[in-house]
Amino acid sequence: MTKSPSTLFRPKIGKMAAYKVADAAGLIKLDAMENPYHWPSDITEQWLDKLRTCHLNRYPDPDAKELGAIIRKLTQIPDQFDILFGNGSDELIQILLMALPTDSCVLAPEPSFVMYRQIAQTLDLNYHSIPLLPDSFELDMTTMLDSIKNYQPSMVFLAYPNNPTGNLFNKSFIIEIIEASPGLVIIDEAYAPFADETLINDLENHDNLLVMRTLSKLGLAGIRLGFLIGSTRFIEQLNKIRLPYNINILTQISAEFALTQQDLFAEQTEKICQDRTVLINELIALPEIQVFESAANFILFRTPANQATSIFLSLKEQGILIKNLSPQPGLLTDCLRVTVGKPEENQAFLSALKKTLAKI
Repeated sequence: MTKSPSTLFRPKIGKMAAYKVADAAGLIKLDAMENPYHWPSDITEQWLDKLRTCHLNRYPDPDAKELGAIIRKLTQIPDQFDILFGNGSDELIQILLMALPTDSCVLAPEPSFVMYRQIAQTLDLNYHSIPLLPDSFELDMTTMLDSIKNYQPSMVFLAYPNNPTGNLFNKSFIIEIIEASPGLVIIDEAYAPFADETLINDLENHDNLLVMRTLSKLGLAGIRLGFLIGSTRFIEQLNKIRLPYNINILTQISAEFALTQQDLFAEQTEKICQDRTVLINELIALPEIQVFESAANFILFRTPANQATSIFLSLKEQGILIKNLSPQPGLLTDCLRVTVGKPEENQAFLSALKKTLAKI
């Protein structure tokens, strides 16, 4: 007798939707918060020379020790804290949530990074989302603190800056949440290079604080590398869940090389931040839309009522792919999100947007 997924898998799986990645073939890709800049040819050649030393017949260093030493120095991680590497931040979120008992509560603001909810629900955890304030997308501290008191969450996720809204939460609010939380608080700093803000220096003051970073937004999205910083007593337990050899040898060598190119990444990051300001100002000049300030490498904006999807499709027809957030319920109704690209890509987006708005 042939078995079906509905009889073999947990019922909740059948009700879930897979994370969709849009096909960007032939389009200007401004939907995924990637660094739009390639490496200069001479740096690419140096990288390829490094890869030629790679022994693909051998397993990689399971602890990525050389890479860890480089990141520890660059990120100025105090000696008493450890690093856990993941195949992107997604795997780290999965490892963190897999460590919790199935009846545990997980709490995060809404809207925020969708994988907090997706992975928590996949693991049958009790996920609670707390809406942000509608006008500012700031943390609703009264509701957050009441929820922490009532639900006693084992884990709280806070993205800093927040995705998809782009804003930095008030740091004093974050500290208040850390101090009020009975469990771990995970600060997701995926977009830290564009905000110049971090809570790494606060690790010494809060034993329930962990800070998560990724190299994806910096310009290495293709190698999928994230890392978690925190107390040794937590990292060593989480390390038991991590699959062996999860960071492959090509990723380790590529990241080790790339992190020696700090001047290049600093130059690219500064350029993106400058272009973000230009793009925000250009969008603010369009009276039909509401633009939200951003400390990340993307910009969230609200379209006229019930027009987000049609504007998204119009832009796509003109060769521009951005992110349509309006189908998500709640505060993102009528909202679209655009990644800051190269100047010519940003101008192509603006031209297509203006053309579309003129028809509304």
